[in-house]
Amino acid sequence: MSARLAQIWRYPIKAIGAEHLSEVTLTPDQPLPGDRAWALAHDAAKLEPGVTWFRKMNFLRGVAGPELMAITATCDAQTITLRHPTAGEITVDPATSEGEARLLAWIAPLWPDSRPQPARLIHTGQAMTDNNAPWISILSLDSLRHLQGQMGIDLDVRRFRGNLWIDDLPAWSEFDLIGREIQVGETRLRVDERIERCRATCVDPATGQESGEVLDALETHYGHRDFGVFATVLDGGTIQPGDRISA
Repeated sequence: MSARLAQIWRYPIKAIGAEHLSEVTLTPDQPLPGDRAWALAHDAAKLEPGVTWFRKMNFLRGVAGPELMAITATCDAQTITLRHPTAGEITVDPATSEGEARLLAWIAPLWPDSRPQPARLIHTGQAMTDNNAPWISILSLDSLRHLQGQMGIDLDVRRFRGNLWIDDLPAWSEFDLIGREIQVGETRLRVDERIERCRATCVDPATGQESGEVLDALETHYGHRDFGVFATVLDGGTIQPGDRISA
């Protein structure tokens, strides 16, 4: 195996804002830094005091509000800047009440009236990923190109909300890495399990509208709804696009 790291992404607010990174420093047994550090709870959320991780149904998600998928993000040490094709741009400090209020007002027009409404930002110190595990997601550009060929359309990588995109690996062979350790630049990870996908992948992030039945295509052509794998960081370090990957 001789692949390379092609892209690095994180999502500072769960389901709200995709951020492209030029490098990142990974820590053992931790998710990608800043990934899903915040989540926006709706007014029907059941959040128990003292709990540090909550299930995804408590938060705004792209599967329920497709417009959210079109938001991109840029972070610095204190603020998050969000951009949307029609809502424009906003910069907030999510740790302040003013920043929270401004974000809620900005998000409201992008969220369906029929759903429980945006209520408050959550930050517990634990990433609000879909699984209560310190995983990083690894996805394959070769598998994406193969799926695109089957569907006859281009698929934006942001549909899949992945952290690390790798290239020069035979399509779908990332599933063969489960249970094995891989070297990514100066880091080492263990590949743990496949990622089953939801209907958020059927939304085009360029428009925030449903376009392309990804789940049906996965079922029809491959007999499953999986795309990408989860991995645990064993040895940390800084990685960047172009780093070689070996197993």
